[in-house]
Amino acid sequence: MEGRRRHPGFADRAYELTEETPVYVISVAAQLSGLHPQTLRQYDRLGLVSPDRTAGRGRRYSARDIELLRQVQQLSQDEGINLAGIKRIIELENQVAALQSRVAELSSAVEGAAAAMRQREAQVHASYRRDLVPYTDVQQTSALVVWRPGHQRGE
Repeated sequence: MEGRRRHPGFADRAYELTEETPVYVISVAAQLSGLHPQTLRQYDRLGLVSPDRTAGRGRRYSARDIELLRQVQQLSQDEGINLAGIKRIIELENQVAALQSRVAELSSAVEGAAAAMRQREAQVHASYRRDLVPYTDVQQTSALVVWRPGHQRGE
């Protein structure tokens, strides 16, 4: 890389594409999803599928957006659900996913706290003194002692 200058913001590793990376322009996203570009614009206006925007306000769709477009189309055409219902379904699915993530996070925290507690408990048990006198059970008798106020020995 002797003759090449690196951009100061670039990482040492190559740019990673994920399913959330916005790479598709609206015409390609329409083609991949099987929908008309105007349908994609309507879905965006309704908040069903909200792609990222470029600095010039152009839409950029990710692979996840394309999958969501297909899901919206399937719910609309095959299931007969209206767009308001589809929006609600998507919102609820997102909420469930967020809650599942939170439950996993809290479960992990509880497991960590339980492990720390077991470790601390083991430390406490290890610190017990071992030179104490062992307990011996006292023999029980059937003797009855009666106490009378004002009576003292020898009276």
